[in-house]
Amino acid sequence: QVQLVESGGGLVQAGGSLRLSCAASRIIFSINVMGWYRQAPGKQRELVAHITNDGSTTYADSVKGRFTISRDNAKNTVHLQMNSLKPEDTAVYYCNAVRVVFGTGYSDWGQGTQVTVSS
Repeated sequence: QVQLVESGGGLVQAGGSLRLSCAASRIIFSINVMGWYRQAPGKQRELVAHITNDGSTTYADSVKGRFTISRDNAKNTVHLQMNSLKPEDTAVYYCNAVRVVFGTGYSDWGQGTQVTVSS
């Protein structure tokens, strides 16, 4: 199991920026994919971005060009830089780690961090 601790959420005005961080309890090089998901009230959890252990990234269309995911293997941390924030980005953001061990996938989640964007 991987423990994940998110930080960096908060309240920001539209057009502002926030940087989320996710600290993992184990070497993230051993984690196949790390990602950020978000869940707004009354909506399903959705993928925001993820990054593989070879550095490949994927973004939701709604955040392309505004958000950047990165990983710091030396600090076992993944970051999500969020720029040009919009009120519709308001949600609880969750860090996720996926490991594949002998063909079996294991998924772990952080506790979430609230991001609120005011108009």
